[in-house]
Amino acid sequence: MAEPGMLRAGRAMLARDLKLVWRRRGDAAQPLIFALLVVTMFPLALGSEPALLAKIAPAVLWVAVLLAGLLTLDTLYRGDADDGSLEQMLLAPTPLAWLVFIRVLVHWATTALPLLLVTPLLAELLHLPGNLLPVLMVSLALGTPLLSLIGAVVAALTVGMRRSGMLLGLLALPLYVPVLVFGAGSVMAAAQGLPWTGALLLLAAGLALALILAPLAAATAVRIALT
Repeated sequence: MAEPGMLRAGRAMLARDLKLVWRRRGDAAQPLIFALLVVTMFPLALGSEPALLAKIAPAVLWVAVLLAGLLTLDTLYRGDADDGSLEQMLLAPTPLAWLVFIRVLVHWATTALPLLLVTPLLAELLHLPGNLLPVLMVSLALGTPLLSLIGAVVAALTVGMRRSGMLLGLLALPLYVPVLVFGAGSVMAAAQGLPWTGALLLLAAGLALALILAPLAAATAVRIALT
């Protein structure tokens, strides 16, 4: 009985969150537009020299994706906290950690997934060698869910505060640095002919650990913030 109930609650929340995102699709498109603007600024600022752009392409793409996800982090729980839905989630028979996981899944699917789909285009704009694109895609596929999970914990810590955007960024960015280092570093290592699978394995290990611990930590932080 418990498993069907959790699945039913998860499907209901998934449908609700996707409907809310669709109603605010203009806001949902902001991370994608931001990342596109950031990436296009570099060829304009540095010139169109392919060798120079290819050298910095992994770092530029990773930083653009990281900052784009950070833009929407404050909205992860803010709407539910303002209209009282978050308190109802606390009282629901479904574990709060499961509902948080669904919320993080929607956040990743509406912010990072569109960026992953346009990454080949952005990589071509920065003259990234074609043999490095698979490594970049794998690193982003492992790293972006990890960023969303870490961000969910940080956002839960500040959910009780108003205008916490600056504080949220200050708390999240130091935790994002290792993901950025391993993600962009794997592509840079592949470009230099060095072993690069180790960085991806560390990202995969971090993602596996975060999938278990981050929803539990975020749920605990939400309970503390609202009590």
